[in-house]
Amino acid sequence: MARYALGVEYDGGDFLGWQRLSKPGEPGDETVQQALETALSFVAATQVDTVCAGRTDAGVHGVCNVVHFDTDVQRDVRGWVLGTTSRLPPSISIRWCVPVADDFHARFSAIARRYRYRILNRAVRPALARRYVTWERIPLDVDAMNIAAQALVGEHDFNAFRTVHCQAPHARRDLQSIAFRRDGDEVWMDVRANAFLHHMVRNIVGSLVLVGRGERPPAWIAELLAGRDRTLAGPTAPPTGLSFLGPLYPGLFGLPDEVTA
Repeated sequence: MARYALGVEYDGGDFLGWQRLSKPGEPGDETVQQALETALSFVAATQVDTVCAGRTDAGVHGVCNVVHFDTDVQRDVRGWVLGTTSRLPPSISIRWCVPVADDFHARFSAIARRYRYRILNRAVRPALARRYVTWERIPLDVDAMNIAAQALVGEHDFNAFRTVHCQAPHARRDLQSIAFRRDGDEVWMDVRANAFLHHMVRNIVGSLVLVGRGERPPAWIAELLAGRDRTLAGPTAPPTGLSFLGPLYPGLFGLPDEVTA
């Protein structure tokens, strides 16, 4: 058996999230994993199962999610990339394929994961970018959001920022960096952590937007973190503005630079 890693790009707007459904759904109830495994299985002429670095929610996009799969089928990397992409819907493509060692694991070998959240901050709603940004008409104070967000850096219990449906055994995560910046009408948040809880990024954004609007002081974020009470935090931000930039791995695995720490 050989093991391969794939870099997968997708527009999450057409899917019910990454993870395949335990039972077949109605037409249109497709997930990214289902579409990917169907295409890989066609190329391999046998069932192929995948493991991913990050299971994104419905509507969340992937810039370079990483998966691995095992197979005894002989195909060159060009065949895996082009053959699989030719069987995928237009909203998914394979960016690259790399043979990896047996001890590589798309999820457990990752040392960090990175997300970006894009907010269109103007008086008029978006038309062209509506699938990839979240609209906020009230002017945001990016400096206040940056100051507030730094309270989240470090290893903490993030219970205040995870959904009640989160199945993680504990809420401790190491948030390594978080920063906001403005580019014209857009406000971007880039965040990196060893791992994330269910809805953690979107819940953080929902609370920090309240700070940006001036409805809460920057110190409020630290109070939420210490209080560990999700009911006191801000709303969950919409999925449309969120993209999974991808995981990071140690250099020993020989993966492309964009996913190597």
